[in-house]
Amino acid sequence: MIREHKGFVPLSLSEFDTLTRLLSELLSTGHPPVIIPGEAILGIEAMAAGISAPGRTFLNVVTGPYGSLFGKWLERGGATVVEVKVPFDEVVPAEEVAAAVERFNPVALSFVQAEVVTGGSNPAKEILKIARGFNLITVMDSVSAVGGEALPVDEWGVDLVAVGAQKALAGPNGVSAVSISPRGWEFMESNVNAPRNSILSLLDLKPPQQGTRPVRVPPNIPALEARALIAALTDIEEEGLEQVIKRHESAAASAVAGIKALGLEPWQKNSKHYSTLTTTVRISEQNLRIDQPVGIVAPGDGELFGHLLRINHFGANACRQSVEEAITTLAQLLNQDAAHALKAIRLVWGAPHDQ
Repeated sequence: MIREHKGFVPLSLSEFDTLTRLLSELLSTGHPPVIIPGEAILGIEAMAAGISAPGRTFLNVVTGPYGSLFGKWLERGGATVVEVKVPFDEVVPAEEVAAAVERFNPVALSFVQAEVVTGGSNPAKEILKIARGFNLITVMDSVSAVGGEALPVDEWGVDLVAVGAQKALAGPNGVSAVSISPRGWEFMESNVNAPRNSILSLLDLKPPQQGTRPVRVPPNIPALEARALIAALTDIEEEGLEQVIKRHESAAASAVAGIKALGLEPWQKNSKHYSTLTTTVRISEQNLRIDQPVGIVAPGDGELFGHLLRINHFGANACRQSVEEAITTLAQLLNQDAAHALKAIRLVWGAPHDQ
């Protein structure tokens, strides 16, 4: 049987406008973001390629694998990269950033807001305040943090920030965005090495000036993924961003309560900087060494494999049921009864113990 073919409908200009508006509102910025035709790692690499050049010194904060990777991309472009690096079970103290800025006199500062693979969240607001005090260009990877943590781009003075939808926003991973301030555009446009006519060229994707409507949809925007992102952002708008963040905070707090009730320790040392998206568990028993994900419980990535487990309570899984299922999984691996840990979880959510 031959099915009726209805044909593919390209993304309309109205849909593109809606997507741009929803992203701008999500990020609390008056500047339209660049829509990236791919997973957010493309936007992150494009940021590095657009701003890196010989003669520019960057202070790059490394608290996990993604921070390290960004520094390598900056070096590839010829920039001098100075690292402020801490063990991956810690986040960077703001005072270390300030001291490094004074010592090395960089032109820009880059960091990952929340390293979801380590379960740590850097003190973004404090770091950005330091950067503003030194008039630095600020570059952030907020792919994981957006929707799970505050990210008021204009208020915080972020010049370039990459965001993705597949974590807290419960959206697709085939389209993402980079928000760029006027100062960020100037920094990139002054770089003669910035890519043009390239998949890494943000300059080729620069939106029209504020208040000017685009005349057409960029031809490389994947329509199906863009529509899925519109749907996800509409859901966020209806629930309310503040409530979405609170839901992630409750998921994180209850996951921590659950693992502690099982006698386990969080991988991250500083409780003030636990990620709201992922709770990482320090592996102390052989039973916890899993090779494949079990529900939202996953082994550590790369060099963290065998050292921690991740409870990925983001997006649709930022809820009591998902956390309970994850803690039950851990209890089973430890051959423990999960009842006392489930009680600890429900206390955080304010739910009756017998539910």
